[in-house]
Amino acid sequence: MMRKDRDRFNLLCDIGDLAALLAESPDIENFFQSAIKMVSRYLNAEACSIYLYDEKLKELVLKAAIGLNPDAVSKIRIKSGEGLVGETFAGLRATRESSVRLNPKFKYSEEAGDERFESFLAVPVQRGRQLGVLVVQHEKRDYFSQIDVVVLRALSSQIAGVFEKALLPQDAHKTGAKLAKLSDADIFKSLQVVKGESASGGYAFGAATVFKRSHNLLITEEFDSDDAYSLEDFYKAVQKTSDQLIGFQNQLADQLLESASLVFDAHFMILKDAKFINKIVRRITEGTPPPKAVIDVAGHYIEIFSSSSNEYIQEKVMDMEDLATRLLRNLCNWSSEELELSKSRIVIARDLYPSEILKLASEDVMGIILVRGGVMSHVSILSRSLKIPMVIADQPEMLCLPEATPVLMDADKGNIYVYPKEQLIREFKERKKTQEDLPPVLPEMSPTTLTRDGIRVHLLANINLLSELAISRNLKAEGIGLYRTEFPFLIRSKFPSEAEQYLIYRRLFDEMPSQEITIRTLDLGGDKMPVCSNSALGEDLELGLRSIRFSLKHRDIFEQQIRAILRAASEIGPVRIMFPMISSLDEFQEAKQVVLDCIAYLKQKDLPHHPGPAIGMMVELPSVLGIIQELVREADFLSIGTNDFIQYMLAVDRSNEKVADYYQPYHPSVLRGLAKVVRAATVENKDISICGEMAHELEYIPFILGIGVRRISVDPQFLPVLQKKIVHLNLSDAEEHAKELLSKSTLKDAYEVLQRQGKK
Repeated sequence: MMRKDRDRFNLLCDIGDLAALLAESPDIENFFQSAIKMVSRYLNAEACSIYLYDEKLKELVLKAAIGLNPDAVSKIRIKSGEGLVGETFAGLRATRESSVRLNPKFKYSEEAGDERFESFLAVPVQRGRQLGVLVVQHEKRDYFSQIDVVVLRALSSQIAGVFEKALLPQDAHKTGAKLAKLSDADIFKSLQVVKGESASGGYAFGAATVFKRSHNLLITEEFDSDDAYSLEDFYKAVQKTSDQLIGFQNQLADQLLESASLVFDAHFMILKDAKFINKIVRRITEGTPPPKAVIDVAGHYIEIFSSSSNEYIQEKVMDMEDLATRLLRNLCNWSSEELELSKSRIVIARDLYPSEILKLASEDVMGIILVRGGVMSHVSILSRSLKIPMVIADQPEMLCLPEATPVLMDADKGNIYVYPKEQLIREFKERKKTQEDLPPVLPEMSPTTLTRDGIRVHLLANINLLSELAISRNLKAEGIGLYRTEFPFLIRSKFPSEAEQYLIYRRLFDEMPSQEITIRTLDLGGDKMPVCSNSALGEDLELGLRSIRFSLKHRDIFEQQIRAILRAASEIGPVRIMFPMISSLDEFQEAKQVVLDCIAYLKQKDLPHHPGPAIGMMVELPSVLGIIQELVREADFLSIGTNDFIQYMLAVDRSNEKVADYYQPYHPSVLRGLAKVVRAATVENKDISICGEMAHELEYIPFILGIGVRRISVDPQFLPVLQKKIVHLNLSDAEEHAKELLSKSTLKDAYEVLQRQGKK
């Protein structure tokens, strides 16, 4: 492998430079110029340019350039499909030419002064939609290699978020419709005790605040103050706000490596938007009080964003509101207790994105109450990983509670107390203090798990975030049975690059040396929705372009993930790659071939990588039951994901509380389907494990063991109670119980068998 290629590929690991550029650049234009200097340096390119797509004019506009005539910036415009740049944009694929003179589609631009360049490489920039094109050029022929395509794609993904922020103003001005005011909700007075479901345990007592994505009262109400503020005060507030955002980002990076990219990137880019700041400055110099100038300008953008027909633009209302509120608080020097909207508060929300959970975590939110959702949702899983108490209560009236209403949460039991009595508050405070005073004691666990009659059962951990690895080790988990890779995608406003994923997987392997680790490839869709890809996944999130379908459709994203896993695992022992939502033998074979292709590619490039991971699949769809023997022979191992298996078997949306009663794990078809899969794997001597909620629900453990499962993977906190249950079971009794359950044809009869077993 050429040293040039190795050096360039290794540069993918150095992702901090772009984040630093973003934080340091005074405006968007300066960032673009600094970014292309960095790109040209990484690729040793003699020219680099950025084109942004103007949706109104349907043209690509040159926004920054190095190595070309600087006077051409903002003047050169190219239609979609026109020339190599336009073709790259229209085709959504990289264009690499060893000599542009040989391609009649290349258009020389006298204004740009690019006639001396021979080699040409361009990649589209996209994040849920087409944003622009990133181009590098060189005088030498055949200068750019395939590895340069990989590098340029990775770099373009890093700045894609900035592209998007630059496009927000033109998107916003597509419509000037006025923002309709929400009608005032009746103040809710009658709620005293609300019974919900525990999604993440813990206690919390504090003032409640209702989370809203639009029409934040703080910046839409008239500002009334006798205090005088100057233009200098405004500039100081801008700097203080920027410093706070950097602090929040650093705090999140310490808590979660998965949030290494800027969670607050939209805030940064608004702050660095010269038009936004200049509008406020102009109003101040014209005599408008600085606080009102902030309110007026922010309100103008909020009105435009929220009236847009583009859902993504509508979501930016929250970013603008949050930033403007922070500006106001810093400008007016409000007390530190008031500095954060959710600090030391209990947040009540209709729903939340994973990225919003992260922002709340950065503000040390005390607890979260959701009035919709499910305890199996990935927002709930993220809250448990971050140790934020969460209760899900089907009580929309809670959204009408007045600001700062006292609320006490007993998230262990799912109880919510509004205006709690003093005695109740004292009891909970004493209980919490007692728990805090006790030294942390982990439940005693044996490194091996045996049934009462000596049958070995392997207990593994499901990992959502790297922060959970420590407890998995302390609880003596025998390995990682499921690492959910989608969280780095869910908590960011853009897809993580190959380099970012490499760092995460490397940390995973380093912290669990010599342990078996099973990595599930990207499982987007359903309740796992990234902010950046709503349009890519389609309207039907459960039956649409989700999981392995998404990966195979977007092979570039899939290959980046596989390469990152293989490279990160280059120095470790057993590693297993598992595909989710496989529906056919053809689908599994196609996905497996991607892994083999990536291995061949890395070998060709002489890059360190794992030479032969075990390749397996999740069993989640009823369609695989008819071909399970063929799939078992093709796969190295299988894992049954009970949540989706039950959901699709019974046609029940597990996140829809209206049909939750139909979600029955003991349905005869579910039980017989599970037994059929396990039997097929056992015949072929293939590893078969089980994960999902059913795997830690103790009433189902005898059945699971009775049908032949010997590998169970659960969230770490369930390991001790699971081991305690298993060591008291006789396998012969479990097999008899499973046999009796499988003989039942009705829900009623199956439930009665479960009840009898539970009383033993």
